[in-house]
Amino acid sequence: MISIAVFTLSLIFLCAVNLVVFLIFAHDKNAARKNSRRTSERTLVFSALFGPFGAYFAMRILRHKTRKVIFYLVPVFLILHLAGIIYGVVVIFR
Repeated sequence: MISIAVFTLSLIFLCAVNLVVFLIFAHDKNAARKNSRRTSERTLVFSALFGPFGAYFAMRILRHKTRKVIFYLVPVFLILHLAGIIYGVVVIFR
């Protein structure tokens, strides 16, 4: 059984990771506008695996990487993370 403190720290860590992922996507969007060195798509998808909320909101807010087929995985990652969070809440509060 997971303690509430561990679950809370996990959520804080998840928020921090998602913020970093949002900033990675924002940096890539800025680099695209300036025609400077870009972040590879592999790096963006890999970071989205760990921070899907940040990636999803960056894609929607910044309108970045919305047409690339590989980035259709981002909502899948988001659903998996939501399932994990819901599972954690159910395990702690039952």
